[in-house]
Amino acid sequence: MTKSLIGFLGPSGTFTEEALRKIVGKDQKTTPLPSISEVINAVQNGDVDKGFVAIENSIEGSVNTTLDVLTFETDVLIEQEFVDSISHNLISRFDLTIDKLEAVISHPQATAQCRGYLLKNFPGVQIEAANSTAEAAKIVSEERGSAAAISTKLAAEIYGLKVLDEDVQDFKDNQTRFVMLGDKISKKTGRDKTSIVCFIKTDRPGSLLEILQAFAENDVNLTKIQSRPTRKALGEYYFFIDLEGHIEDEKITNIIALLRSKLREVKLLGSYPKVKIND
Repeated sequence: MTKSLIGFLGPSGTFTEEALRKIVGKDQKTTPLPSISEVINAVQNGDVDKGFVAIENSIEGSVNTTLDVLTFETDVLIEQEFVDSISHNLISRFDLTIDKLEAVISHPQATAQCRGYLLKNFPGVQIEAANSTAEAAKIVSEERGSAAAISTKLAAEIYGLKVLDEDVQDFKDNQTRFVMLGDKISKKTGRDKTSIVCFIKTDRPGSLLEILQAFAENDVNLTKIQSRPTRKALGEYYFFIDLEGHIEDEKITNIIALLRSKLREVKLLGSYPKVKIND
């Protein structure tokens, strides 16, 4: 990784920053941004060279903001993916004990991943949303002495907080897939993945089957398919698809050309090296 500027979901101390630190050197220039949307748009506008955001979690599924901004608001491309294990921690000021806890603050994805833990241990405690797990830690350190945050140990160090409880996620094998965003198609490696978005012309029986058959008949494996609202009308959806192979593979090029002849639009979101889970 060159010494370009990489934007990530901030403030400092997020799980995104923890993951990013594992794949870039200590001299890499990075900058925290307030939201996923702002990270992706910063890449689009040239304010940063790359962006690093979460796109999928093994407990809660896709990060829909990431999918929708990539689909509708920018022409940014996925250049790399990275899977990291996520360990949630309940953190607070040093003078707060669990029995005095009046609220838990975190990003909605994080509290959802700890839903069972919170219901069992804090049934009457208010759950509040923040833009990120690190923002939640910052709020606890600066404003909310009676609250705790679900956040990272890194955030606890940064904001001078203590860890009340460790590994509070409902499922211990909790992993998040992150993507590095830029403006280039990554070089073909022979072990690649391509992400596309498909818009059908009209909602009719067999529309999804038509898409799936194009891949099945050409023996191309799909690793993910998800429908999302098009934002235009109730009941209209687009399909986000991850498939094995690179856009430069003749087979993949031909399939996408075929889909473009049958569908309203097919948008390429990137071809990039595929990682194994637990890599």
